[in-house]
Amino acid sequence: MERKLASVQRVLALHPIENADAIELAQINGWQCVVKKGEFIAGSLGVFFEIDAIPPGLPQLAFLWTSRHADGPQPRPENFRIKTMRLRGALSQGLLMPLGQFTLPENLSEGEDLTTTLSVGKWEPPVPSGMGDFRGPFPPLVRKTDEMRIQSIPGVLDELRGLPYVITLKCDGTSATYCIDPRTDEFHACGRNQSITEGANHYWNIAKKYEIEAALRKAPHLAVQGEICGPGIQKNRLGLKSLEFFAFNVYDQQQGKYLSHDDARAFLADANLLAVPVIEEGEAFAHTLDSLLALAEGKYEGTNNEREGIVIRPRVERNSLILGGRLSFKAISNRFLLKEGE
Repeated sequence: MERKLASVQRVLALHPIENADAIELAQINGWQCVVKKGEFIAGSLGVFFEIDAIPPGLPQLAFLWTSRHADGPQPRPENFRIKTMRLRGALSQGLLMPLGQFTLPENLSEGEDLTTTLSVGKWEPPVPSGMGDFRGPFPPLVRKTDEMRIQSIPGVLDELRGLPYVITLKCDGTSATYCIDPRTDEFHACGRNQSITEGANHYWNIAKKYEIEAALRKAPHLAVQGEICGPGIQKNRLGLKSLEFFAFNVYDQQQGKYLSHDDARAFLADANLLAVPVIEEGEAFAHTLDSLLALAEGKYEGTNNEREGIVIRPRVERNSLILGGRLSFKAISNRFLLKEGE
């Protein structure tokens, strides 16, 4: 399921903010964001920009990046994005604007994706040095790594309800995929979107350190995906002394599906590859949105750094009707987002 960085969303409820006369909190799906008081009523539709959205440089949005002391509206700064913040003590995640402030097609429906219509971009963290040059496209038989945030798709909680589940730590690093392309028999070390040229870079250094190609040659239909963490990557929030690789997926290229938790862990153990730590597991999933967001918060072990969050999945792989694919989603720590946005 593609992330909707801008979409038509319904205001589910409005809540007052203590000691604030001009603003209030609007609830959209599992998100909450600050809006002008009186601009919306419960049940009305608006244009919702999610966090990490790079909004278009339209005059009606210039208030987001123009100082109140500036001489008129300013051009949007490069890579300006919507962030998690606190306004009058209230957590605000996203931006909700009235439909009438934009030139849009008629008869828009709730949930309609406006990302392309409004030319909204997605903010990506700066690429660290030492990541290597692009070798070519991402191998087509392997799915790229991505997870939807629970606030955007709260209905998946009911799809997982009562099932055996596993919650793992989201390691803060850079995504890596390793596989053997069955069409060419070539080994690939990949970033999030591209195959990387072999050389003295993080992806290939990890591949050689853990002898990943040798492990995959024994099972060439499998691909391993995980996070490279350590010095020089995302402020090294795990406090590692050297680069490490934490696997979170094992993908079967022949079957076109991921291995279930136990099978993936067995393969990783046999290949001497580290798996992302398990935070919690159980026989019957019963978490709420609030309890998952609370569980997402904490410190990386041995550090004073806020952890990024958690990933939630059934123990046995299954599809989600809401996601239109794999039942898997993430909860990002609000404490992490507030600190990261500083």
